[in-house]
Amino acid sequence: MLEAEAPKVAMRFVVEGPPVGALWRRAFARAALAPLVVLGPLVALAPTADHRFNIYWHGGLFRDDPLRIVPHTLDSLPSYLRMGNFRPLGRMLEKLLDLIAYVLGDVFGIPANIAFRLVSFVAAALLAVVAMLLAESVVARGRMFRRPPSTLAAVVPFAVAGGLVAAGRASPVVLFAGLYLSSAALVLAVPLLLCRIHPQRPVRLWWIGPVVVAGAALASFNEVAYLALPLATVAVAARGRWVLALTGRKFWLAAPMRVLGLLWLGFLPVFGAVRVVINQYCAVRACYSGSDVSAGPAVFAALPSRALGWLPPLMWGEAAGGGRTSGFVFVLATVALLVLAVLAIRDLGRMSIVDRPAALVLVLVAATAVLLAATMGALNGEIQRLAAHGAWGMGWRDSAVTMPAGAILLVALGHAVRPGRRALIAALVLLFTAVGTVSATANKRFRDDVMATPAARLDDRLAQAIAEFEPTAAGQIRRCALRGEFFTLFADAPFSQYRFDQSFDQAAEQKAGVPFCPHAPTAREGK
Repeated sequence: MLEAEAPKVAMRFVVEGPPVGALWRRAFARAALAPLVVLGPLVALAPTADHRFNIYWHGGLFRDDPLRIVPHTLDSLPSYLRMGNFRPLGRMLEKLLDLIAYVLGDVFGIPANIAFRLVSFVAAALLAVVAMLLAESVVARGRMFRRPPSTLAAVVPFAVAGGLVAAGRASPVVLFAGLYLSSAALVLAVPLLLCRIHPQRPVRLWWIGPVVVAGAALASFNEVAYLALPLATVAVAARGRWVLALTGRKFWLAAPMRVLGLLWLGFLPVFGAVRVVINQYCAVRACYSGSDVSAGPAVFAALPSRALGWLPPLMWGEAAGGGRTSGFVFVLATVALLVLAVLAIRDLGRMSIVDRPAALVLVLVAATAVLLAATMGALNGEIQRLAAHGAWGMGWRDSAVTMPAGAILLVALGHAVRPGRRALIAALVLLFTAVGTVSATANKRFRDDVMATPAARLDDRLAQAIAEFEPTAAGQIRRCALRGEFFTLFADAPFSQYRFDQSFDQAAEQKAGVPFCPHAPTAREGK
C-alpha cells in the first residue's frame, strides 16, 4: 500500500530585526565615526603654543624609556605648585599622548603634527562614546546592555560631533586637544560608572582602599577633573530619586551613594591641602594665569558667555571669522554624516523609548555639567577679560566639558518635549547632522587661516625635518636654516628660542645622536 503524501505545511519566516548586540555595536560605531568627520579638516593643523615644542621634547625624552614619565613629572611638581597648579596625573597623560604622537610619526614616517592631531581625534571619539553611554546610564533602569540602546544613542553622537568646533587657538579642539578631551571623557565617565552600580549591590571591604585612592587621583589630575565628583553627586542623586524611585534608607544607603562618599573621602583632603599650598604661594607672587582663580563680580559677568559659548553657531563665528568656506569639505562632510544619520534613523524602530521623567533627569544632569564647567571658566581672569570684550563663542579648556554636556542637554530636551515620537527623533538626527556639516566647514576655514601664517608654515617644515631626519652635512645645513628662520621670526621671544633648542635638540639626539643644529647655549629668559 502506498503511503499518503505528507501534507505541505506553509512556513513563514519573521525577521525581527537586528539583535541587541548589533544595535549597540552600530551605536558605538556612529559615536566614534561622527567626530572624525567633523574634525577631519584639522588633521594637518600645525601645533600651537607649547605643543610646537612639547611633542619633540617629550618624544625625545621618553621614546626609549616611557616609564621615565613618572619620575620626570614628580620631580617638576614643586615648581608647578609654586606657579599655582597641581596636575601630576594630567601631566603624565599629556606626556604620554605626546609620546604616542611622536612614536606614530617615527614608525609610520608621518610628521608629528599630523600624528598629534590623530591622537586628539581618538580622544574626541572616546569623548563622544562616553557622552552617549552617560546619557544611556542615567535613563536606564536595569542592565543597560541587556536591552536595546535608547533613541538617545541615535542622536547624541551627532550632537557631540557638531560641537567639536575649533573656536579659537585656545579651544580644546586645537590646544592640548588630546589632554582636555580625554579629561572631559574622565569627567563624564565617573557619573557613568556610578550610575551603573546596582543600588542593592553590596560594597565590599576591599573596595574601600581603591575607591578612596581613585578619589585622590581625581584631585591630582587637573582642574577639569575637579568637576567629576560634583557632577556625579547630582547624577547619582537625581537618578536614584526620580528614575529608580528610591526613597528613605534605600536612597541614602544605595551602593552608588556609598561609593560616591568614598570617592569624596579621597578627593577632599588632597584638594583642600593643595589649594591651601597654592593660595600661600599665589598670595606673595603672581601665579600662572591659566589656572589662577579670580573671584569677584567679574565671575557673574563672564558666566553667561561660558554657559552659552558651547552653542555651535556662536563657535562658528570664532572658527570661520567671516571668511569663505570650502564647498568640497561641505559636500564631503554632508555625505559622510548623512550616511551615518540614515543608518541611525533605520535603527530607531528597534531602540528603547525614553520616558519624560528620565529625560528630565538627564536634562538636570547635563545642565549641571554645563554650569559647573562654565563656572570654572568664569573664575579665570583671562576669560573674564575676554568676556568683557564680547568673546562669547571662544573655546577654552572648560569647553571640553560644556560642548558634550550642552549636546546632551539639547538632545534630552528634545526627548522631554514629546517622548516616544520617532519622527521627532529622526528630525533631531538630521538637524544635528546639518550642524556637524557646518562645523566641519568652519574647522576647515580655521585651519586655512592658521596655516596662512608664517609661523604655521615653518612649523610644518620643522615637523617634516624631524620625520625625515637626515643626519648628513646637507641635512644639517637645511636644519640650521630652519632654526635661523625661527629665531628671526621670534627674535623678541627668548623663551621660545630656548624651548626650540631644548625640544628639537632632544628629538635630534634621540633619532641620530646629533643636535638639531650646532649652536651656542641658549639663555632661558622668562616665559
